[in-house]
Amino acid sequence: LLQIASKNRSTGATLCNERSSRSHSIFTLHLSGHNVYTDERYESSLNLIDLAGSERLAVSGATGDRLKETRAINKSLSCLSDVIAALCNNEPHIPYRNSKV
Repeated sequence: LLQIASKNRSTGATLCNERSSRSHSIFTLHLSGHNVYTDERYESSLNLIDLAGSERLAVSGATGDRLKETRAINKSLSCLSDVIAALCNNEPHIPYRNSKV
C-alpha cells in the first residue's frame, strides 16, 4: 500500500529542494486490539499527514506551471493555518471551505 502511495506522490525540483513534495497526502491506520486475559477491546486511528512544502516564490525560482503550483500550495497551507487558528481560539466560524484542499 505504501509503495502505491509513493508512486502517486508528486514531487518536483525547485531551487530550494530538488525533490520538493508537490502534493498533500493523508494515511489513516485503523488499529484494533483484544486483551485475551481481561477481554478488553481497543480501537483507535492514527492519521499520518504529509503536507506539500511551502516555499518562498522569490527563492524557489519557480516559473510557469511550477509557479502556479507553488502559489496554490502556499494558499492551501495558509488556509489550513486559518482553520487551526480558528479551532484553537474557539471561534464561532471555522473557515474549512476557504481552500479546495
